[in-house]
Amino acid sequence: MERLLTAQQMRQADDYTLNKLGIPHEALVERAGLAVAEEIDKRFMGGRVLVCIGKGNNGEDGKIIAKTLSQKHGFSVATLNVESGMLKLFDKKYDIIVDCIFGTGLNREVTGKYRQVIEKINDSSAYVISCDIASGLNADNGKPMGISVKADLTIAIQELKLGQFLNDGVDYSGEVVAKDIGISIWEEGIAYRLCDNDIAHYFPPRPRNVNKGNFGRACVFGGSEDFPGSVVLAYSALSAMKMGTGYSSLAVPSSLVANCLAVCPECIVNAIYNQEEQDYDYKKIDKLFNNDAISIGMGMGVSEKNYSVIKYFLENYEGKLVIDADGLNTVAKFGTEILKNKKCQVVITPHIKEFSRLTGLSKEEINDNSIAFAKEFAVNYGVTVLLKNAVSVITDGNYVFVNTTGNGGMAKAGSGDVLSGIMTGLLARGLSVLEGSIVGAYIFGKAGDFALNEQTEYTLTASDVVKNIPSVLRSLI
Repeated sequence: MERLLTAQQMRQADDYTLNKLGIPHEALVERAGLAVAEEIDKRFMGGRVLVCIGKGNNGEDGKIIAKTLSQKHGFSVATLNVESGMLKLFDKKYDIIVDCIFGTGLNREVTGKYRQVIEKINDSSAYVISCDIASGLNADNGKPMGISVKADLTIAIQELKLGQFLNDGVDYSGEVVAKDIGISIWEEGIAYRLCDNDIAHYFPPRPRNVNKGNFGRACVFGGSEDFPGSVVLAYSALSAMKMGTGYSSLAVPSSLVANCLAVCPECIVNAIYNQEEQDYDYKKIDKLFNNDAISIGMGMGVSEKNYSVIKYFLENYEGKLVIDADGLNTVAKFGTEILKNKKCQVVITPHIKEFSRLTGLSKEEINDNSIAFAKEFAVNYGVTVLLKNAVSVITDGNYVFVNTTGNGGMAKAGSGDVLSGIMTGLLARGLSVLEGSIVGAYIFGKAGDFALNEQTEYTLTASDVVKNIPSVLRSLI
């Protein structure tokens, strides 16, 4: 796992290293500059370089970077002091521009000469490398402070920063690597992200002497006469099965049974809607409670009838419940209080707009402080929150994980249903609600990345993600 720090957490670590451990400020600056310069040398081994130097620690790092690179074979280095230098330096052509203008402490909009320099950097044809963080990017939420350098590579000092991945940070930071310079970090209130080598633990080798009953039961509950979506629902159940669960079933209106079986013949399909009474068949629903994990909400529509059935699940089911899509919209419309009275362990999987409906917060407010609001909701309602976005936030109120796998091609109808299916399969196999959420989000995004290798972000669909799950697991385990 890798740590993602806020600006405040990084300041605390700096302060502890300087004042408690007694490492001199000059030594840390030297280490930071050398680390960045060595990374550049390793990757490029020469070229025409412009180092743009601002005030503060980031600027001090820049001076060391420029000095170090100028002493290495093959590099021709020029420096620009942003405060007093001449912009005509940009008239020359550079292979590499190193951005050392602002660090993580920026808390105001970028204006004046600083803005002009950033515009020049972004308009250049050079490969842009940012020291610690792309200048102008908010280190906590990834939003540009009026303008931001758009880096090809960010070399983070000591630790990755949250703002390099949230909101626009994922586009402005480029590739991100962290360089250890000996700053001491403690493990309190820090967000994490999983890496490839964290996944194998959740897919241990299977013994031969087993049967399907050893690997759990998963169920996908959804669909309606008005919003059939039978194929997508079937893909969701199929995704659950591809996580290794022994049984995967669908609970849908009777009119969807045939189509679901055609897409996923391995799945058990239950008709759970009484057409004569125009209501759910609660006797059949009770039989679904032998499943270890159930996801509910996809394609259900929003109604008081659906609110009643979700309430019934919460009050009577004792397994692990994933609430998604129309399930969330129904809860948002008719009352979130039902989430507090439950026997089951609950994961909710809202995207930003759905979370806005649940909380009454604007999308802008959520994007400004997504981790804090997700944690607050998780604590208040006793649920695990998977807040879906280009980079998703997962929290149970205590621990925070950020998932950075995936790509823009996955912003398509049906993708969320596949994610819910993956999570439900993992939960049915015995993962905790937090583990199932973070591992599920990781595998889902990775499958989308594998699919992208075969096509484009324009053509990628939810079914392509499902097809690539086996390749992802083979690569990870």
